[in-house]
Amino acid sequence: MFNNSENKPLYILLISVHGLIRGQNLELGRDADTGGQTKYVVELAKALGKQSNVERVDLVTRLIIDDAVDADYSAVTEDLAENVQIVRIEAGPEAYIPKEELWSHLDSLTDRLFTWLLEQRRLPDIIHSHYADAGYVGVRLSHLTGLPLIHTGHSLGRDKLRRLLASGMTLEQVEERYHMLQRVSAEEDTLSNADLVITSTRNEIEDQYELYDYYTPEKMAIIPPGTDLEQFYPSTDRNEEIAFKDVLIKFLNNPDKPIILALCRPDERKNIVTLLEAYGRSPRLQEVANLVVVAGNRDDIRELNEGAQNVLIELLLVMDCYDLYGLVALPKHHSSSEVADIYRLAANSKGIFVNPALTEPFGLTLLEAAASGLPLVATENGGPVDIIGNCHNGLLVDPLNGEAIAEALLKILEDATLWQQFSENGLKSVAKFYSWDAHAHAYIQKIQPLILKQEPLPKPALLTKSSQYRKRAIFTAIDNTLLGDAEALSQFIQLVRQQHRKFLFGIATGRRLDSVLKILKTYGIPTPDVLITSLGTEIYYPPRFTADVAWHYHIDRLWTPQVLRRIIDPLPGITLQQKDQQSRFKVSYYYDANIAPPMEEILTLLRQQELSVNTTLSFGQYLDFVPARASKGLALRYVARQWNIPLEQVLVNGGSGGDADMLRGNTLGVVVDNPHREELLALNDTDRVYFADSAHAGGILEAIAHYDFFNL
Repeated sequence: MFNNSENKPLYILLISVHGLIRGQNLELGRDADTGGQTKYVVELAKALGKQSNVERVDLVTRLIIDDAVDADYSAVTEDLAENVQIVRIEAGPEAYIPKEELWSHLDSLTDRLFTWLLEQRRLPDIIHSHYADAGYVGVRLSHLTGLPLIHTGHSLGRDKLRRLLASGMTLEQVEERYHMLQRVSAEEDTLSNADLVITSTRNEIEDQYELYDYYTPEKMAIIPPGTDLEQFYPSTDRNEEIAFKDVLIKFLNNPDKPIILALCRPDERKNIVTLLEAYGRSPRLQEVANLVVVAGNRDDIRELNEGAQNVLIELLLVMDCYDLYGLVALPKHHSSSEVADIYRLAANSKGIFVNPALTEPFGLTLLEAAASGLPLVATENGGPVDIIGNCHNGLLVDPLNGEAIAEALLKILEDATLWQQFSENGLKSVAKFYSWDAHAHAYIQKIQPLILKQEPLPKPALLTKSSQYRKRAIFTAIDNTLLGDAEALSQFIQLVRQQHRKFLFGIATGRRLDSVLKILKTYGIPTPDVLITSLGTEIYYPPRFTADVAWHYHIDRLWTPQVLRRIIDPLPGITLQQKDQQSRFKVSYYYDANIAPPMEEILTLLRQQELSVNTTLSFGQYLDFVPARASKGLALRYVARQWNIPLEQVLVNGGSGGDADMLRGNTLGVVVDNPHREELLALNDTDRVYFADSAHAGGILEAIAHYDFFNL
């Protein structure tokens, strides 16, 4: 299936879930989710598509059908170039929602995207996820396909959490607003499973990724983003008429003075209030330059989200406090097509671009400004350190020191020779270090080794003729799900016998094969078509219960049970289960919650030891470790793919924590009533999970009726 030659044309899949993403007229700054990342992924897709050895690039994002946003975002596909397209996949409600509300819909997005990929002529060679939510999707796709995973964080939850707490917010407030624990968990999981992490700066690696438990600098590559030099360039005529100047005239008494330009979202982390305070406290700065703050778009401040409202209101209050009317422009609207002109307008005025953010992961606007001929004053925290270090085109400042910001601005504004030097340095160095062509070339060089050692996907097992025509399936766990109510079990067995030609019957359990076979015999349960045992690490096919060797090969990646035991065995309150509970790809313990470390501490320990495993706590006392590519849910999707059964027609029944990933996504999930269903209460927020009133097999029968399963 795969030709691992270096000349093989590449198919690259990029995933960027949130924000408003389209090929033209990006609504940058519209909200906190539509910023630099959306521009980055679109430009990256286009740049990769231009490379001679790239056959196809797909940029996957979320489909949005909402009268409140443009109809462009409802197009299922959008061409960016002959071999580059945006692909929009359904995820949750049709309406546009913030990224913090997307988490419960990501499993459905994963299932739909996987189905879409299987419909393509061939699978991609690489998956590249952008931000934590796409990382969550990318990890699961990588496990399902065996494809290498690349990740770019853009901004990181632990760093954001640190700064939000420093700003005075409580952990409870941060969690309520940002769902930060879920985000950080997804980031840790992504870092554990990614084959390569692409960063923009060394500062990003050393100051941000270093905060994570799974910190492996050797898996990280610095590839700075590019900038579009066909869009961002200096004026050939400094007296050219730029239409945006008319917008500024109504704000400024003397619009011909040099412009100090800030262009960013109205977000407190962008620190533009401190910039305005610095300007207000410096009569000298007010004398030599105007301040223009382009902070997103608005019709009515009162209609913006709370964070943007607070920033803009504070700006107006500071303007009033220092009586800056006629000196400061705060335009209400600008289009993405006007941004290049705004930079050129500032450069023609002999002005400066300033980025005073508390921290800046990279700083695409700095590159755009430099490519337009503007000197820079920027925060010393994050990407600007590398940009100004490479380009020698500006000054770094402490973003919390307003006096230092004012002094840096004045130093450049009042020294024409320095201004010219910084301007020329920026123009030369951006073209040298930060073109998209250079970025794409370095990118291909980094991913090529991953593709060359790529493992083929497992080949589907041979199917019996009778099974090929079944287009629906029922999978169930055993303990506290199928068993526990003798009368309901008898009714379920009768249903299986009567309707078996209409569906595939499967068992998915943490038990070993021998234990499952004893239970089937004891209770007279019909022989399933498929047995998924040992928590998804083994798949067997009757009548001879043949093991799926391809599945074993697929999951046996980075699996080191001896190393795992050396880490877990010494922990208090955790006792190795009997030998008959262990298997080749499963290490099982008893877990005493009164003595043992919390699960989060165990996961932290594993990450710190660079172990990538799938960890499950079931029934409050059974702690199991399996390979990262193995779980009941992943095995079930592997089987459904073999039989070509849509996940939307797979009824999945569970009752404890070990069943969680089997129930999430596009399957027809069922949580039967039992004493341990509280381990699955988080699934209340997911798209397709039914909590049955009846217990055990009775809950399965109830769900069959609820979903009208046999009439799907």
